Amino acid sequence: MAALYSAKVARAKTLPALWLISDARNDAALESALARLPRGSGFVFRHYHLGAAERGERFATLAAAARAHGHCVILSGSAALAQDWGADGIYGPPTALGEPCSLLRLATAHDPHEIALANSAGADGIFLSPVFSTRSHPGADCLGEARFRALAAQAAAPVIALGGMTAQRASQLDWPRWAAIDGLS
Repeated sequence: MAALYSAKVARAKTLPALWLISDARNDAALESALARLPRGSGFVFRHYHLGAAERGERFATLAAAARAHGHCVILSGSAALAQDWGADGIYGPPTALGEPCSLLRLATAHDPHEIALANSAGADGIFLSPVFSTRSHPGADCLGEARFRALAAQAAAPVIALGGMTAQRASQLDWPRWAAIDGLS
């Protein structure tokens, strides 16, 4: 157990500050976006719109492009699939993270209940969203800066701001870690 804790602390210290998240709408721009990101950034591959075989092929292509620039590669999927595909970690709701393992385990959260679930799951990082209005969740209530900070304060792991994020909004929010779909593509 001590070894898992030490590994968790080390992973949290090296968790990238900037994350690009894949989506059907930014697919055509992903290779160039990955090339523009600062070395050592993070990339979350989702691509839920693809069938299994096509998704695996697209992951392999984008993972190679990401690694060519020194980026961390995370798969939205199970730990078993992430290990099979050679990902550095997994991304998803706290209830889908499974048991602690050698992979980074990054949870999604939108409210206090999901923050508590991510804490209980021992997530290595938490994508908290939507901070601002976003095309991913049209018409959804946004957290805004004050609510984002209040929820982030409840997290046991580093929090990554997501939802309507751009470099300008990240600067405005003055938060050390942020992610975007459109804002980085």
